[in-house]
Amino acid sequence: MAGHSKWANIQHRKGRQDAARSKLFSKLSKEITVAAKMGDPDPDKNPRLRLAVKEAKSQSVPKDVIDRAIKKSQVGEGDDYEEIRYEGYGPGGVAVIVEAMTDNRNRTASNVRSTFTKAGGNLGETGSVGFMFERKGEIVYPAEVGDADTVMMAAIEAGAEDVESSEDGHVIYCADTDLNEVSNALEAELGESESTKLIWKPTTTTELDLEGMQKLMKLLDALEDDDDVQRVTANFDASDEVMEAL
Repeated sequence: MAGHSKWANIQHRKGRQDAARSKLFSKLSKEITVAAKMGDPDPDKNPRLRLAVKEAKSQSVPKDVIDRAIKKSQVGEGDDYEEIRYEGYGPGGVAVIVEAMTDNRNRTASNVRSTFTKAGGNLGETGSVGFMFERKGEIVYPAEVGDADTVMMAAIEAGAEDVESSEDGHVIYCADTDLNEVSNALEAELGESESTKLIWKPTTTTELDLEGMQKLMKLLDALEDDDDVQRVTANFDASDEVMEAL
């Protein structure tokens, strides 16, 4: 499995902690507010909002929290948020993309830069590592939804590009512009997904040993803890033994 998939698994485990869940709910709510502000407040008429709501539901965000986030967009909240992408290198030369949503660009840039430096990495210019990733749609289903062949056929019919199946589940990839359409088609065939979102998929990965992973995790955890940071992606890879040892 590529680094982003393993990082997603780590996040999933972390997400069971109450503090992490509270922070996750806040970030998902912010995405919903901004998506609703940028388009129609009706998810059926706003693909970005529909995906944001779907992802929030998959993370067990309560309906009243989702509704409140949409209403915020209608009363002027979320006006000042801008989306910024930061790129840099973490310990071991791992490429890292940080997606932020902020109402204070200077504060966020300073915090992100400081976090990279403290963890032994360095923040680069926009585009410095982006070429090592592709923008893709990612749809995740649990293993019990069907065997690899069943999911592969459904994915092909839906217009997806690739499927990775393992005992942990099925990860389906599609073009970023096709995510809404492909996820709708898969939902009709396989039911509700565990997760549907846009990601940065590494095209090349950097292998890390246990010490390298421990250093990288400190950076990724610190970035994730920043309230302005929405998502963090890194192109690491590590053996199953190293992942277990974490």
